Amino acid sequence: MMIWQNYGSQILIDEPSFKNSKQWCLTAKGWVGHIPLTRELEIVLMPKVEISNIFGMLEYAYRLKSFKFLDGITASDSLEEFYETLAKFFAHRVLDRGRKGFFRSYQPRKDRIPYIRGRFDVRRSCQKPWEVKPDCQYEEHTSDVEDNQILAWTLRRILQSGMCTERSLPQVRRAYQSLQGLATPIPCNPHDCIGRLYNRLNQDYQPMHALCRFFLEQSGPSHRIGDRTMIPFLVDMPQLYELFVAEWLKAQKLTDFVVKSHEEVVIGQEGRINFNIDLVIYEKETQQARFVLDTKYKAPAHPGNDDINQVVTYATTKDCHEAVLIYPKPLNLDERIGKIRVRSLTFSLDGDLEKAGSKFLEKLFSGEDR
Repeated sequence: MMIWQNYGSQILIDEPSFKNSKQWCLTAKGWVGHIPLTRELEIVLMPKVEISNIFGMLEYAYRLKSFKFLDGITASDSLEEFYETLAKFFAHRVLDRGRKGFFRSYQPRKDRIPYIRGRFDVRRSCQKPWEVKPDCQYEEHTSDVEDNQILAWTLRRILQSGMCTERSLPQVRRAYQSLQGLATPIPCNPHDCIGRLYNRLNQDYQPMHALCRFFLEQSGPSHRIGDRTMIPFLVDMPQLYELFVAEWLKAQKLTDFVVKSHEEVVIGQEGRINFNIDLVIYEKETQQARFVLDTKYKAPAHPGNDDINQVVTYATTKDCHEAVLIYPKPLNLDERIGKIRVRSLTFSLDGDLEKAGSKFLEKLFSGEDR
């Protein structure tokens, strides 16, 4: 019941019947990770992808490719160890920044204080002369800013996860304690970690916020067990695969092409029909859409009609003649629907990701069927 109530989006439950020999059957819906149910029982959704390749996807998806990680992090042989090693590394980065001094900035404040500071509200003071403390508007140089609040909230969520052992808990606790009294752990979401402004004083926060985004995105719904809250660690593999392929393509810096992800197309005057296209590759000179691509993290026997209909519709809206479905496993599709050529290509997650990407790119532009 707890799985069905809290994790119905991540796990499919089949009740005992003659179809399954009177057994309960649990099937992961494309998610991997760790779900604590009670103090004694937990569910681990094992990935079919190598742990090192999940890390490789993470490097691109969260733009951490140029970020120097501690040695041995890619050698993790379980998802729990991967999470814990990443958490430990994140804590080290926070502690390093704490030794240098956390970022501070001037923040506007409005308060009644026992002395005049900044701008004094004369009108209000004249209206209420019996109030001794004046109303003042001023700026305070403080470390309790959103940059640090995001770090504090993420560390708190990691401590609640239940996935850290004594190998990493001391570092994570110290990192969290280093921010106590300096930054309030205000609840935030992954979107708060994106599109932030950085300067020479807080440039090193950018990769830390990228890690915060990962931890916050992969923290699933929480439920209470006794006197503590357990936060599961769940990775949405379809989302990670889609983000990885998009960022990998952008990182290639194609000479004659521009890669754009999540392009929104609105149809009709009232805008009732809209599409969000995974990837569009444009010719740089003409701005014409050369390829429309849709990423699918699944391995069916052959592409389904729904997938084909979707990508062909996307290509039609962009007046593009090349529609491509991307799968992690080889499938056989190369057909023409009117003026649109629709085919399947593979960006494999087995073995070396860079070699798999190069092979995918070669097939994309050579026009060969996989």
